[in-house]
Amino acid sequence: MEQATYLKINPADSVVVCLQAKKKGERIDVDGQTICINQDTPAGHKVLIKDVREGEDIIKYGYPIGHARQDLKAGDWVNENNLKTNLSGTLEYTYQPVNEPLTIKKENRTFRGYVRKNGDVGVRNEVWVVPTVGCVNGIAERLVRQLQRETHCDGVDNIYAWHHNYGCSQLSEDHENTRKVLRDICLHPNAGAVLVLSLGCENNQPDDFMQMLGDYDKDRIRLLVTQKVEGDEVEEGMKILRELYAIACQDKREDVSVSKLRVGLKCGGSDGFSGITANPLVGEFSDWLVAQGGTSVLTEVPEMFGAETILMNRCETPELFDQTVSLINNFKNYFLSHGEPVGENPSPGNKAGGISTLEDKALGCTQKCGRAPVSGVMEYGDRIQHHGLNLLSAPGNDLVASTALAACGCHIVLFTTGRGTPFGTFVPTMKIATNPTLAKNKPQWVDFSAGQLVQGRTMKELVPEFIDKVLTVASGERARNEENDYREISIFKNGVTL
Repeated sequence: MEQATYLKINPADSVVVCLQAKKKGERIDVDGQTICINQDTPAGHKVLIKDVREGEDIIKYGYPIGHARQDLKAGDWVNENNLKTNLSGTLEYTYQPVNEPLTIKKENRTFRGYVRKNGDVGVRNEVWVVPTVGCVNGIAERLVRQLQRETHCDGVDNIYAWHHNYGCSQLSEDHENTRKVLRDICLHPNAGAVLVLSLGCENNQPDDFMQMLGDYDKDRIRLLVTQKVEGDEVEEGMKILRELYAIACQDKREDVSVSKLRVGLKCGGSDGFSGITANPLVGEFSDWLVAQGGTSVLTEVPEMFGAETILMNRCETPELFDQTVSLINNFKNYFLSHGEPVGENPSPGNKAGGISTLEDKALGCTQKCGRAPVSGVMEYGDRIQHHGLNLLSAPGNDLVASTALAACGCHIVLFTTGRGTPFGTFVPTMKIATNPTLAKNKPQWVDFSAGQLVQGRTMKELVPEFIDKVLTVASGERARNEENDYREISIFKNGVTL
């Protein structure tokens, strides 16, 4: 069977996506008509299949991705130079629910996880040092290095300090965001034990912060206030860490229902293949997981702009619809309050890869959450309360958004990328390549190649393989970012620094 070289995603589309680069003068047959390519067009980019007038919408995924800046002809290469976003300010929305129940068989699958005292489950068993303020980052790193030198227990997957710049000199919302994310890290089930490391005089006061943790396991989460230590705070910290490490070493993996699994959905360095390979593949996984009783979380709110009504109308209740409207409009107001437009999101790499407007990006981005109904909406720093598909408030920035996904309780982040990226946050951050070139060139970054979908593999073939891969990582196989030891956190900041 001859491999396709272009794709019309939706019958209503006025463009096709080139799966291979096209030369000027090449001809393609679309819907019974022959179209001559008018300019050399890179792979992943769009070609018009009908004439459009200046100001007329151009359709992809069945929705407008912007309007033509000038008259264009069938065969023209559509890019950021001749396509302009339709996005502007906040909007009013009407709830028009779309009920499309999932018809996916429940398989009773399991993974090998760590069952915690409170019934929560982790996919890793790590020992963490969590600074309450950036002033003690150096001490935290020193403690971790010393514990790593001393220990070799097979039952502990790794030891980390999650350094950051905050915890002091912040006001109101920024201060609370920091406290919430640090709380969420301390309570995350991927940690078998946590040392909360404080200076003592910071705005994020240690006793108040520990109260914020609620009814936590006091055997596994301990506090050290360094200013209160008479003498060597490192040795005092090591005494506590040795005790915590000995406790975590006793933990064992056991079979756990996949209904306990929570995954975050994120994309970055997207390209023209993202919305037709990796994002739909992750969307199929998300639907499968939700059908098994599990949980997935979609974030990066600015990359919902232009596709937000799809998500709004999948909300299970009017209350969730209202929360999603607030999620969208609050983030637009955040942009506008800083004097920034709401539609200038695509990066240079996005544009080079074939994404021309924010609507183009958003309609591909939202493919990651499949077709499941929206069952929960969270503000930044909130923790998951509902099974099924959730929406989370966070920006598009890769590390900030991935940190937010992990902080809300996701065990793993599924990160689709067309340009490639090596980073990881404080949970396994699996990279799914959108195209075969990236998978070939950067195997040290990529965990799974969805680019196989343009090499003759079908979605039906690939989905079971991808499910197996995610469950294998949940059961202990290290993601590429873990193998490379690329792990860090970044906390969202909006206001002033004192």
